Amino acid sequence: MKILVSIKRVVDYQIRPRPAQDGLDVELTNVKMSINPFDENAVEGAVRLKEAGVASEVVVVAVGTAANQDVLRHALAMGADRAILIETPAVVQPLTAAKYLQAIVQREAPDLVLTGKQAIDDDAAETAQMLAGLLNWPQAMFASSIQLADGRATVVREIDGGQETLSLQLPAVISVDLRLNEPRFIKLPALMMAKKKPIETLPAADFSVSAPVLTVLQIAEPPARKPGKILNNVAELVAALRAEKVLP
Repeated sequence: MKILVSIKRVVDYQIRPRPAQDGLDVELTNVKMSINPFDENAVEGAVRLKEAGVASEVVVVAVGTAANQDVLRHALAMGADRAILIETPAVVQPLTAAKYLQAIVQREAPDLVLTGKQAIDDDAAETAQMLAGLLNWPQAMFASSIQLADGRATVVREIDGGQETLSLQLPAVISVDLRLNEPRFIKLPALMMAKKKPIETLPAADFSVSAPVLTVLQIAEPPARKPGKILNNVAELVAALRAEKVLP
């Protein structure tokens, strides 16, 4: 069984993003970048399935500039077997990413595609669903548990009311939640070995991919909140709410 895992390079989750001077993007100069946390859980899940003897190969793929090689090598150090970079200087939005992944799926013919449930930069949570739609494959989103047996995937997923268990015929697309696992700590020898592994780079021009692109008009900090007030009793609270037009 071959598992394909989609990963994305984002601003590290411990860094507070700030708007760039032009207001059209977040500031990326001298900012620490890392693998998207949800995608790291997807890689960990795929590697564990390989270690359990369920999968035979784990292939990771990223779409973007050559800078994505660092997160691809991170995935290789975790235990992925191969890495593919679809290189493009353009900003890649969910539908475009899904179409590139569709082309890679058609080339690699995996039995399962894993992705993070969302990227922490745009929080769209759309790529996996779009990919499943383009492939006409079964899908299970926000998975917290994945079991594979007899050509089917049993997935426990988080929903508003609790949990839902789904049974999918493979091949399928599954997006994973942070609850799926805790990614392993990567030791230095694994990092050094990953640096020697080749990354297959494919120019985006090799793919006939086109999709509508959303235009960002402005990125700005949220407005500052008004300072709070300490009130002594209910009467003062009611008066304050009436002054703010909350109460008639």
